[in-house]
This record gives sequence, C-alpha cells and structure tokens, in this order.
Amino acid sequence: MQFKDSKFFEELAHKEFNFSFGNFYLCDKFIISELSEGVHFDWDKVAEVVKIIIEHYGENTQIAYLSNRINSYSIKPQSWIDFFKNYDFVVASAIVTYSSFNYLNATIEKHFFEKSLKRCYSLEEAITWIYNLREFN
Repeated sequence: MQFKDSKFFEELAHKEFNFSFGNFYLCDKFIISELSEGVHFDWDKVAEVVKIIIEHYGENTQIAYLSNRINSYSIKPQSWIDFFKNYDFVVASAIVTYSSFNYLNATIEKHFFEKSLKRCYSLEEAITWIYNLREFN
C-alpha cells in the first residue's frame, strides 16, 4: 500500500518530495521512501535525497528510514556500508515487503546494515516499530 493511500497520510504531518526515481515523505521521526519500478538506487540518487534530508531536518538529526517497497527496484547492499561511512543520522530502518522475493532481499540487506533493521509486512507494523524505538523514547 502506498503511503498516500494509507490512513497515515492524513494522520502524520509530513513533507513530500518527488524525484524522477521515487517519492520521499519526511515525517517527524522518520522518512518513508517509495522508489519507482525498475530503478537502480545508486549513490548519486542517495546524494540527492540526503541533500533534502539535511535541509529539512538539519545537520545533527537522528531519524529512522522506512523503505516502503511497493515496487521492484535494485540497490547494491554495499551501499549501506558506504552510507554509514559518510552519514550517521539514521538510527534504524524498517523495510515493508509485499512479496517473498522482497523479504529475501531485505534479509540480505540486513547483513550489511550497521543499525537495527526490521522487516515488516505493513506500513502500520513498520511505523509502530519506529515509534517504539528506544532512540525516540
């Protein structure tokens, strides 16, 4: 389910950013990404998103990242290692999967992710998990 079609779209204050490769919703404590079908989410695209994140939240923010995988796309798992070498504002991540293949990919990514990563089956499960993180309580 897309974020804009969920009950959370109206319930949560957010700012929407639309890129050629997907949509990002910046909420109070987390970011929701919905990448477009067939996209390869490479370092150049990450840099575009990081720019708006820092502009929106500031340099010293601590947020969670929620990947709402409504479409099939690719990302090099090594990118997580590169990301954490350059940035330290993501405290945890949730991945919402809608197929067993996406769940398997999220399992592989979990091995490269340096922080807590939760695989979820719904936006509600992911958002509830994020709000209960000790970093935000």
